Amino acid sequence: MAERSTATSSTQHPASAQEATNPETATSGEEAVPPAETAPPPAEPEPPRAGTAEDESVRKNPACHELHSGHKLTKRYRLEECITRLDGFSSWRAVDEKLRRAVGIHVLPADHERARAVLAAARATALLGDLRFVQVLDAAEENGLVHVIHEWLPDAVPMSTVLHAGPLDPHEAYVMASQVSQALAAAHRKDLAHLRLTPATVLRTGPGQFRIRGLAVDAALRGISAQDPRRADTEAIGALLYAALTQRWPYGEGAYGLSGVAGLSKGYRDSLATPEQVRAGIHRGLSELTMRALDNNGATAASQDPPLTTPEELGQALAALPRIPPPDPTPTALVGYQHTTFQRGTLAAGRQPPVTPPAAAAAATSAPPALPGRTGTALKWGVSALLIAALGLGSWQLADALLKGDPPPDQPPSSSPPVSEEDPPTQGPVEVAEVVEFDPEGTGGGQNPETAPNAVDGDLASAWETKNYYGPSFGNLKSGVGLILDLGEPRDISSLTVQAEGDTSVEFRAAPSDAASMPTSLDAFTALDADTGTTMTLEPEESIETQFVLVWLTELPQGNDGNYRGRITDVGVIQ
Repeated sequence: MAERSTATSSTQHPASAQEATNPETATSGEEAVPPAETAPPPAEPEPPRAGTAEDESVRKNPACHELHSGHKLTKRYRLEECITRLDGFSSWRAVDEKLRRAVGIHVLPADHERARAVLAAARATALLGDLRFVQVLDAAEENGLVHVIHEWLPDAVPMSTVLHAGPLDPHEAYVMASQVSQALAAAHRKDLAHLRLTPATVLRTGPGQFRIRGLAVDAALRGISAQDPRRADTEAIGALLYAALTQRWPYGEGAYGLSGVAGLSKGYRDSLATPEQVRAGIHRGLSELTMRALDNNGATAASQDPPLTTPEELGQALAALPRIPPPDPTPTALVGYQHTTFQRGTLAAGRQPPVTPPAAAAAATSAPPALPGRTGTALKWGVSALLIAALGLGSWQLADALLKGDPPPDQPPSSSPPVSEEDPPTQGPVEVAEVVEFDPEGTGGGQNPETAPNAVDGDLASAWETKNYYGPSFGNLKSGVGLILDLGEPRDISSLTVQAEGDTSVEFRAAPSDAASMPTSLDAFTALDADTGTTMTLEPEESIETQFVLVWLTELPQGNDGNYRGRITDVGVIQ
């Protein structure tokens, strides 16, 4: 992979990336301000200089020092709060006054030694367009400054903050590692590496939903490079998974608010304690994959399997694990113990009477009193004798009728008549052979085609997403986008179920039953039903036969960042 940085610096090891957390900004989804970050050592010793490191940075880059809250870049972006200021660049929370939304901005002087590399990394990341990463919105040079504009996610929480409350459960740790591995594998296929993947750069945006910020740009800002970028990112994912399972950082010194893990006793075959050895009850499969991903001079000694050297290999190994179910929900209300009628009778006279709820007490006071004394007892015995006689007479008549072969008298009709061979088959889901993204009015590249299968995998934590747009109607750039479901052969379809995040307008369309191949134009599909919402059931006027079903999105919901995008978590075809 071509290097994105022109600076000569050593590869940053995850164990050395210790950064302080600012409580005021940790929950905003953006990186906290470290007091200082260690710069690469100079080639030759330099004499000590007066002043602090920040003073020296300001002396070299006065333009960076001139920036302050309220400063406006390109007559559009108003700086609000400085998040990071080190090594000649600064990062800010700002406001896009044109679109009235919060954004993040990296700023550095145009003559900075890393300015060209930062611009190249930002523009390459923007072209990726993968919504699993925090999106780069703009990158330009103006008035002697290079600035990179990216999304600001106010409701996102860094993993470094999440882990302060405790480790993740095995299911969420598995989801986090899977999503990050798949995202980095897609980036590497475009020759993009992160090289600074940490608990501070992985954000949890919701239950089972994670996004990554700083792809390529963070490393370029700091001059970080690696001889094997794929291996470096894989090790970083392994460290993330280790921290998620144990709430400990897998190196001798702690980082990101987590305590470090000391090595095992001298002479032991592993140089690092496995997650299972650090905390009891760790999922064994996740523990083994964590050690295979980490590069710690012997981490794989406990496993016969080879180490995992790329995010793609790690993602495939995670997918091959047996299903890890989510934790059972905690019961919110338990039904109290109730005494039975037998326990409330004379045989339980020695027991304490149960506490009667108010509603039951009111019902008990409204019931008529029982007959007292011998009269009541005689009446009970009389009723019992009549019931026994009636049951005996009925049993005798039934037995007599069965012996004669006649149907028993007054036999009630069966509550469920037998099903005849002509009854229609029961409804059920239809298996989808293939799902393909459909963007006939796009300019190339599609929306997010590699995640299209997520819409039919049965996992609501995964989804297919569209790109970001500046309006619900795709910014008036196109009439819609969608997914084509190939059923393998023509099937009878009665309905279509769709689950989305946010109120989304969806049309149910189908190709003719005689379509021999997947259509490539919208006109080849017939609109059958439409609805707007998050959970929809779309039904044609009558059952249809088709092999190709189109889920067509026409209106998108607005996200917390002010952009409009569609996110489909599940699609089901019902026979």
